[in-house]
Amino acid sequence: MGSDPFETEALSYLDALYRTALRMTRSEADAEDVVQDTYIRAFRFRDQFTPGTNMKAWLFRILTNTFINTYRRRTAQPPTADVDEIEETTLHSRMANAGAAAAPEPERELVDGILDSEITAALEELPERFRTVVLLDVEGFHYKEIAEMLGIPIGTVMSRLHRGRKFLQKRLYDVARERGIAAARAMPRPEGA
Repeated sequence: MGSDPFETEALSYLDALYRTALRMTRSEADAEDVVQDTYIRAFRFRDQFTPGTNMKAWLFRILTNTFINTYRRRTAQPPTADVDEIEETTLHSRMANAGAAAAPEPERELVDGILDSEITAALEELPERFRTVVLLDVEGFHYKEIAEMLGIPIGTVMSRLHRGRKFLQKRLYDVARERGIAAARAMPRPEGA
């Protein structure tokens, strides 16, 4: 049985797609469905993929469209006013892509595990249109790629990303204060928070 390079490469992104789908849908069952539908579409339309181009971006575009067209309706939330009201200021530097880091030491893993659950909880509170942009940014996509995936202008991507990050900063700062994390107690609360 010969290996299919398209299939091999496509399946190498399974974990990244599932992780993002889980944070989009907030449900394991829905995340599995979104990823399964993404692969069904990818294999059905594989002739539309240009070999040598960015397969990860192509698959995430399918994932995002699948989520928007099918699953968003199930997870519809009223927009959260406080995110919309956050004033526009200069954009922060891009989030570090967590997946790019080398394997951390055990203590760091424990701290990261606690923080990851808090980040996941904060992401879940983020209105869906902001959450999707933040998740695609964390996956390492550029503004232009995110704009193409979502069919929105680059300026809108930058604005949503900025406002989404501000929302997360405030939520995570509050969690740190509640937990009594020394560094947070010494820090000023994020602007507008």
